[in-house]
Amino acid sequence: MGRAPAAASPVSGGAGAALGGVPQAGAAPSAALLAGWGRFRQDFLRPEGRVVDTGNQNVSHSEGQGWAMFCAERAADRASFELAWGWTRRWLTRPQDRLAAWRYIPDQGDSVPDRNNATDGDLFIAAALLLAGRRWQQPGFTEAGAAIARDILRLLLRQVAGSTLLLPAQHGFETADSVTVNPSYYAFPILGVLARAVPDPAWLALAGDGLQLLRRARFGRWGLPPDWLSVARADGALSLPGRWPPRFSYDAVRVPLYLCWAGLADEPAALATARFWSDPAHRQWPAWVDLATDRIGPYAATPGLRGLAGYVLEQLGQVPPTRPAASFAPDDYYSSVLRLLTLTALSEKA
Repeated sequence: MGRAPAAASPVSGGAGAALGGVPQAGAAPSAALLAGWGRFRQDFLRPEGRVVDTGNQNVSHSEGQGWAMFCAERAADRASFELAWGWTRRWLTRPQDRLAAWRYIPDQGDSVPDRNNATDGDLFIAAALLLAGRRWQQPGFTEAGAAIARDILRLLLRQVAGSTLLLPAQHGFETADSVTVNPSYYAFPILGVLARAVPDPAWLALAGDGLQLLRRARFGRWGLPPDWLSVARADGALSLPGRWPPRFSYDAVRVPLYLCWAGLADEPAALATARFWSDPAHRQWPAWVDLATDRIGPYAATPGLRGLAGYVLEQLGQVPPTRPAASFAPDDYYSSVLRLLTLTALSEKA
């Protein structure tokens, strides 16, 4: 599949469906989630509350802090939640708004040299705070989460060719001709948490247009969503930006996870990834595929990605039930994140 066509008119009925799968406030965690969170906490959450990316020189990201805060709340682990939130608030605060700086680099004079944000981190931090405020009856958490949600609406949404888009960050993703988006940032259950706490029609537009975007943003032999996507301002035409490798890989694998979590397993992007992962021509589950050439990555998917893929296939009834292990051997940070998010999605349906 080559360059995608311009957008059709959004289907209004899809907007509400795209906000499905919202995590239940105060839900009791499953045993599998508790075990998985315990291992993640042991391996990646430092005593001061910093989540370390062991595969990337032990830096920390706002997304990692957000994922940890969210999973700590889902595991009803208030002590770890407050540790991660306290560190995030201390080190990643931006003076001009309530969004978080995207990266912390240890062992250097200025540990946060770039104060640009990462929108997926802001989404998960906000949702974690909102859920924590309800679980533990803490208005301060709720107020902080709502303030972040309002700044997401204020600073990170753009109107392009009649559609509402979500910027990956406040700066660096817009040109005169196009806007670049990251399809994996459309975490529909998380958008639902924010929409319930801070009611605004913009959430519905963002979710509905995001679902339409994912229906169109499919490339290569298998029709897969890309890690990064360029949207033309003039007509909404989609293409693969040259700034990144044109791949379905570490970012885009979260697209089918969020769709299935939201109860949207029959969406084209989820069906396409299931076909790709179950293709009998693969000698192993590949870590990535080049969407311009259909070249398969030379190494196998990580355990976390295999667990995520098994969950997606299970939701479509294509394989016998496959569940990611809760107790697992040491793994790197991102693979462990994927496994933990998959356990969270499973826990919501338990």
